[in-house]
Amino acid sequence: MVWPFGPSASFQAIVSAKRAQRDNAIKAEVAALQADRSLTAEEVAIVSKSGLEIVKSIQDREFTSTQILKAFIKSAVIAHEEINCITEVLFVDALERAEELDDYFASTGELKGPLHGIPMSLKDSIDVKDYDTTNGSTGRCNKPSTRDSDIVAFIREAGGIPFVKTNVPQTLLSFECANPVWGVSLNPHSANHTPGGSSGGEAAILAMDGAALGLGSDIGGSLRIPAHYCGIYSLKPGHGRIATSNNSSIDPGFKNVSAVYGPMGRRVEDLEAVARAVIGRRGGDKFYFPAPIPYRDVQLPKKLKFGYYLMDGLVKASPACKRAVLETVEALRKGGHECIEFAVPSPARCTEIFAALTSSDGYQASRLEIGSDPVEPAMFLTLLGPRIWGWARWCSVWILNNVLGDDLLARLIASSRYKDVREFKQWEAHKDSYVREFYEKVWEAYGFDGIISATQPVPAVPHGACQFLSMLVTSTVLYNIVDSPVGIIPVTRVDPKLDALTEEWTVRGEGKGQGSSQVEARLYNPGGIYDVEAMAGLPVGVQVAGKSWEEEKVIEMMKVVDGALGERGFGPGSYRKRKEGRPS
Repeated sequence: MVWPFGPSASFQAIVSAKRAQRDNAIKAEVAALQADRSLTAEEVAIVSKSGLEIVKSIQDREFTSTQILKAFIKSAVIAHEEINCITEVLFVDALERAEELDDYFASTGELKGPLHGIPMSLKDSIDVKDYDTTNGSTGRCNKPSTRDSDIVAFIREAGGIPFVKTNVPQTLLSFECANPVWGVSLNPHSANHTPGGSSGGEAAILAMDGAALGLGSDIGGSLRIPAHYCGIYSLKPGHGRIATSNNSSIDPGFKNVSAVYGPMGRRVEDLEAVARAVIGRRGGDKFYFPAPIPYRDVQLPKKLKFGYYLMDGLVKASPACKRAVLETVEALRKGGHECIEFAVPSPARCTEIFAALTSSDGYQASRLEIGSDPVEPAMFLTLLGPRIWGWARWCSVWILNNVLGDDLLARLIASSRYKDVREFKQWEAHKDSYVREFYEKVWEAYGFDGIISATQPVPAVPHGACQFLSMLVTSTVLYNIVDSPVGIIPVTRVDPKLDALTEEWTVRGEGKGQGSSQVEARLYNPGGIYDVEAMAGLPVGVQVAGKSWEEEKVIEMMKVVDGALGERGFGPGSYRKRKEGRPS
């Protein structure tokens, strides 16, 4: 969908200038790539190290921070040329910082902090002093931030080196990764599929060893869906553990579903290193946020109790995603842990509440962000909902309910509309009520340590699929509504022999309570989104959720899950090995 007469001349000029600025900054620092577009053996060895291994290699004087950063710059550029993941280029400042760290280490023999010398990528929405935070909007171009976001300041203090910013979807309200300024980012494992969103560029560059560690954000799945799509690890903390202060926002007054920052990486231990460096740290909003609770060491019991489920309430998990959950459960049981299948109480209610709260202003904040830019197709259904006239909305709801028997989709359409203050408060009360229900019927009733579930019903979707499938965030939105910390673990890859559709997916029940017939049809009917042959080799991850304020326990449970699953071809260096046909 575009404006009637197409993009304006000023829009084209701004986009061309921003892209030229990025491309020239890349060329200025990697001229050697014009002759040689492959990494040397030493550079491969460097980018195949985890974040903590990088710190150790510096401490052992195997490599300097500058050597490591130069290798990752080259790897990042190679990744960008394949998948279009970089927005802002911080190479010059990053190299100066690497030299400062080298001088400090040479003179003191001490590391600057636990992230000393680790090259880090940042989601474009995170503010960095002297660089734009465009979020893919021309209205934000050429307006560099005047300060670092607090989380960036904490990363620098710990020795981390931000060196690139990465692509996001328009308005950040999509699980694809395309915008009018920077274009479309591709999934490293399949050019025909999206890397996810809104931290899509982050997940993609990390999957290709273009950065050692990264930072993203999440309000409805934005840290978790890209990690699942690209085969990396991520941690979505709960609200109040990591500062989001001193950062620009598309909708700064919206607090009813809180956006959170979190680490993304290629090892659980690397996520832990970032979490230890930033959790509980206070910056510009030290008077109230976040909670002054530093990272706490926890000791897990030898036998953990996990809950798991195979349907998010809207759509049953595809064969590949169901297999990932069941393989995780089997591995945990072999490790001596207890796993109990359960049903999430009123699961689609979460998405209904999320849609109701986020659409309360009719998405006016998002429309202001878009301005006169062309509107990305992925935003179609999200922006359309509040604009449907009252009579047309209720006709659609009536047909879905009484003709198609899809009460779940009907409820989502009915709730996605403009609301006055009184109704907005009512939906906030519904949210509070659901949080209490979830904690009483799940955490208290079962006594789970953690919950294993599919991240989405399907692996990475093709470009454009989000246009009519934005409601697939049901699987992740649950844990934003109840404010649980959640980690993502890559488990397996799509296998056409193991993951083909059967009657379990192609024959759907009639009437209410069977999931959304319309969404499942779009996914699993012949010619649908779930194409096991086209998706062959795509990563599949699972969510590991915990109780509020238990981020540290979630990280420890992620280690347990990761260890139970064993070696399976993910982590630093795995992308290159797989591409070259070598064992991971």
